[in-house]
Amino acid sequence: MTPALTTRLNEEQIAFFHTEGYLMVPNLFAPEELEPLRQEIADIIEATAQRLQAGGKIADTFADAPFETRLHRLVRAYPDLWHDFRRAIEGKAGGGHTGREMFNLLTHPRLLDVLEGLLGPEIIASSVYRIRPKLPGLDRGEVPWHQDSGYFSPHCDRSLIVTCWIPLVDATIENGCLLVLPRTHRAGIVPHHTGGHAGYLEVKAEDLPAPESEAVYVPVPLGGALLMTNMTPHCSRTNATDVVRWSVDLRYQSREAPTNAFQEPEEFDPNAPEIEIACYAPEGDFVVRSARHPESVHTYEQYAARRRAYDAARLPYPQRGWTPLKGD
Repeated sequence: MTPALTTRLNEEQIAFFHTEGYLMVPNLFAPEELEPLRQEIADIIEATAQRLQAGGKIADTFADAPFETRLHRLVRAYPDLWHDFRRAIEGKAGGGHTGREMFNLLTHPRLLDVLEGLLGPEIIASSVYRIRPKLPGLDRGEVPWHQDSGYFSPHCDRSLIVTCWIPLVDATIENGCLLVLPRTHRAGIVPHHTGGHAGYLEVKAEDLPAPESEAVYVPVPLGGALLMTNMTPHCSRTNATDVVRWSVDLRYQSREAPTNAFQEPEEFDPNAPEIEIACYAPEGDFVVRSARHPESVHTYEQYAARRRAYDAARLPYPQRGWTPLKGD
């Protein structure tokens, strides 16, 4: 019997999220609802492989390999081309991947219904969303301890920004599901350092708000999602399987939090009041639900145009004064 899909968070789930700093929601999507995005990503891999083959850089495109393993086989055979595939998948030249199926997931009504229980009916999709292919044995695949607020402007530390981490395959301990430190999100931001593993921000073990021994793995089945606050410390370990642990992380906030969803990049003013400066100014937020102003909800075309415009503007990244790991 197929489990019923989650349509709204109940009071117990909402209380767990606020107390523990995270919540795993199973059965948020039927697996087939995620297939269009998987196929959109697969099409990018195919187009990139064909381009590289036409340029004489690869011989075998592994066209018969399934979505779960094809990128790993390509990178294992041609490790020097990993960054070509990564740039194509993440869409760095266009302000992040802006495919229609990504937009359809970002605006999925059932997902927004769940988020409404945490953020209310006025929901902004934060500009910072990413596609994450964690390849088996890939050095960059490990992500050190951090809080998402470490990447945002400090004036947003007092706002709730919900991370919605959605695997596109079963996320297990073996292939690198996330670890979180429960009940530590209310301690506030802790010191981060630049120059961490693979270039990520990193929190040293001694700076964590609780011992690493209290961390819990959070496996998430295909169709489920892990929700976290922007203050929840989390990390992920090596993928020890032969399957790519595909996932996307999406972020949402209320309309009351600082946002640039109603600004064009040329309107950015670093001296404006903090409430008028987005938590992550280099990329464009967009409205995904509004009970008060439904006309403000961005269409796919508006969303894609905003992403491209912000990417071209090259606005400054948030400055938090984090120190490098070396030279402390």
